[in-house]
Amino acid sequence: MTPPTETAAHSHEEMALLVEPSAMSSRERLVKTILRSREFSIFIVLILLIIGATLKSPSFLFGSTGWRDLLLTPSMLILLAVGQTVVIITRNVDLSVGSVLGLSAYLTGRLFIDQPGIPIIAVVAIVLLAGAGLGLINGLLVGYGKVPALVITLGTLYIYRGILLTWAGSSLVSASQMPASFLSLGTRQILTIPVLFLLAAAIVVIVGYFLQTARTGRELYAIGSDPDAAVLYGLPVRRRVIGAFILSGALAGLAGVVFAARYGSVSSDAGTGYELQAVAAAVIGGVAIFGGSGTVWGAAIGAVLLITINRALPMVGISDFWQQALVGALIIAAIVFDRILSARQARKLIEARDES
Repeated sequence: MTPPTETAAHSHEEMALLVEPSAMSSRERLVKTILRSREFSIFIVLILLIIGATLKSPSFLFGSTGWRDLLLTPSMLILLAVGQTVVIITRNVDLSVGSVLGLSAYLTGRLFIDQPGIPIIAVVAIVLLAGAGLGLINGLLVGYGKVPALVITLGTLYIYRGILLTWAGSSLVSASQMPASFLSLGTRQILTIPVLFLLAAAIVVIVGYFLQTARTGRELYAIGSDPDAAVLYGLPVRRRVIGAFILSGALAGLAGVVFAARYGSVSSDAGTGYELQAVAAAVIGGVAIFGGSGTVWGAAIGAVLLITINRALPMVGISDFWQQALVGALIIAAIVFDRILSARQARKLIEARDES
């Protein structure tokens, strides 16, 4: 049994971290914050999973493509999870990102086919704008329609997918129809790190820095924490929510470009099911489904964890059913843990206020 004095000391330390962070040095505060963070816990789970899979089958990490696949395969999901995180922080959700990815991937291929010699950077810019435009439609419908984002984006999921099915039909954009310089992006590496993973990592850093330091980023958290209070405070709630959906659409568009470069062929079913994986990655990575908290760092780690689970579990003889069950259990556990953590922190703050 823990002595009362130790319990009291530990409680005092927690309260100090909550209400008197300035009493600690910046290094101590950084270390304590990292060790207590959800992101660190998920990262440890990821590392243990990689170690376990590698011990079971060394080719998982040390095979000819093991290290590359570990980083390259999650690149698309990382981009989707980052955009999804920004939307979820505002207490919304974007279920259309899988369809936006599919449309963007097919648009990428068609641009190379219909406009021979078009520069790659021009294709990327056009597809980004197209993705942002689809995100803008979502944002306007949510912001002005006063309809829950879950309903709106579920509808646009089917609308965007229907557009893709009508446009593509049974045709397929093949690797032979796209330039070799573009397809090489799917295999090119810098110091053994895939270029597409570096692109995804750069997006994570940029968006993460924006959310943590920019006034607009902090306002997104305030809106998600209490939308009514944000309106009363005078924050441009509608504009910020629309902006979040635009960013989500743009990153889904970029994910479509990555999809085309990674796989070299695009059909009408590209991106199917990715929207649920993006939500799962964000939630498992510590983003509160009720809005107001979470980071893109956690969402990115959650995305890598999900993809790694799908790659690792078959190696240890676990069936597809249990793979899906494990992912579902992780999502439920993440949501339950988030509610417990929020209630515990609120209780600590009340206790600290009452004692002061």
